[in-house]
Amino acid sequence: MVFRKLCVLGLGYIGLPTASTFATHGLQVVGVDVNPEVVHTLRNGGVHIQEPGLRTLVQAALRSGNLTIQSQPAEADAFIIAVPTPFRENKLADLRAVEAAAQAIAPLLRKGNLVVLESTSPPLTTVGRVAPLLERSGLRSGEDFYLAYVPERVLPGAILRELIENDRVIGGVNRASAEAARDLYSLFVRGEILLTDATTAEMVKLMENTYRDVNIAIANEFARLAERFGVSVWEAIELANRHPRVNILRPGPGVGGHCISVDPWFLVEAAPELARLIRTAREVNDGQPHHVVELARLAFGELAGWRVAALGLAYKADVDDLRESPAIQICHLLQKAGAEVIAFEPYRQEEQVEGIRLARELPSALQGADLLAVLVAHRRFRSLSPSFAAQAMRRRCALDTVNLLQRAPWEKEGFKVVKLGEGIG
Repeated sequence: MVFRKLCVLGLGYIGLPTASTFATHGLQVVGVDVNPEVVHTLRNGGVHIQEPGLRTLVQAALRSGNLTIQSQPAEADAFIIAVPTPFRENKLADLRAVEAAAQAIAPLLRKGNLVVLESTSPPLTTVGRVAPLLERSGLRSGEDFYLAYVPERVLPGAILRELIENDRVIGGVNRASAEAARDLYSLFVRGEILLTDATTAEMVKLMENTYRDVNIAIANEFARLAERFGVSVWEAIELANRHPRVNILRPGPGVGGHCISVDPWFLVEAAPELARLIRTAREVNDGQPHHVVELARLAFGELAGWRVAALGLAYKADVDDLRESPAIQICHLLQKAGAEVIAFEPYRQEEQVEGIRLARELPSALQGADLLAVLVAHRRFRSLSPSFAAQAMRRRCALDTVNLLQRAPWEKEGFKVVKLGEGIG
C-alpha cells in the first residue's frame, strides 16, 4: 500500500517520536494530543519530553512542513493510536483514552484506511474493544478498512535509535491488515518486521515486560534474603552470574515506568486464576519501596524529624520519566514516617513533583540533611564526593538502594552506609 497522510493520536513518549520519524521520512503527519499545553509547546518549537535527539527531530519535522500539531484528528490514509493505558487503583487497565481515540477516528474512516493500535493493552483489546468502536462508522474491520496492533518495544534514552533498528511485531485482525501495517512501518523500520495476528501481538508485548518483571522480582527477593543472612547480594549475584547459564538482574528500590510495572497486571486481569506467578512477582516489586523504608528504620531508628536528601525521582537511571516511580513512592513513605524530604532530580526542575519539595541543585538538597538516600543510579550521582556530603549534612547517614556508593570512602568520612541487599552491620 501507498500512504501519503498519517494521523497520530497521542504525542507522548512513543507517539511524538513516531510521528516525527514518519514526517522526516516523507509522510504528511498530523500529530494530535488532547492536552492543550502539549499542543502549545510543540507548535512553538518546544518539546515536553526529555529524550536524546528528540528536540532536533521534532524541529526538523516541523520545519519540513510534514508535521503539523493539532488537538483534533483529521482524515488520513492511516491512523496510529499511541495514547496512554495506565491502570486504575484496582490494578485494572484503564482503556478510556484508547476508546476515546477510536471513537474520534470512526467518523473520519474511509474505505481502504489503516488503523494501528500501539498502546499497550490487555489481550483481545484490538478485536474486542477497538474494532467495534471503529465499526460504528459502518465499515467492517479487515474488509473495508485494515486494523492492526503494533506494540512499541523501545528503551527510554535510546528511543529514536531503537524505533528504527529494533525488530517489529505486527498483528493484524487478518493477514491483509498485517500486510498493510507492514507497508506503513517499512518506511523507516530497519529491523525485521514479523507478521502475526492482533491478539498474539498483544500477548507478545505483555510477555516481554512480564518476563523482565518476574526476573527483577527474584533479584529483589535475593536481596531481602541476603539482608537476612548478612551477606552482600551484589557480590553473590556477581559470583552466581559466572555460571554460563545464569544471568540474575540487579535488585533495586522497585519497578517503575509505564511498561514493566503496569503490563503484567493486564495478564493478571485477563486470567487471574492462571497468572499466579505473575501476580506474586508484581506484589514483590510493588512492595520494594515499603521494604526500603523499613530497612532505613531498622538501620537508623525512627525517622520522624529527620531531613532526607533523596537523590533521584525518575523510575530508572538517566531518564526524566517519573511514571510509576518507586523513588517517588519511597519519598511519600518517608514523609508519612515523619521525615522532611528534599529531592534532587537532575532531569526535572519543576517546583514540585507529586507533593515532594525539589532542590534545584544537589548542594541545596544535601544542606542540613540527616540522611542521604540514593534512589536512582543517575550517572551524575556517581561523582558525589563523600567529603563534600559530610560537610553539608547534619548527620552522616547514607542509604543506597542501587549500589552506587563505594562503601570504603564513605565510611572513611564517618558515614554509616546501609545498602539494599546487604546485612546491617
